[in-house]
Amino acid sequence: MTESYFNALEQKIDQILERHAKLEAENQQLRDRERLLKEERAQLIQINEQTQNKIEAMITRLKSLEQSK
Repeated sequence: MTESYFNALEQKIDQILERHAKLEAENQQLRDRERLLKEERAQLIQINEQTQNKIEAMITRLKSLEQSK
């Protein structure tokens, strides 16, 4: 095997390692984004539940006002 073969092989290996590093970084970014989206979703669910409880309380108050007339 010639020196040029080994040089080409070394370049391919370097390219693969570089691509691997980029994919790892991208994967970490995606994991971070997923975590943030899950946190945001949990917050939105909590806000939705609080809003729903407030609306139900208002409806109950309105019904009690209506019945007291």
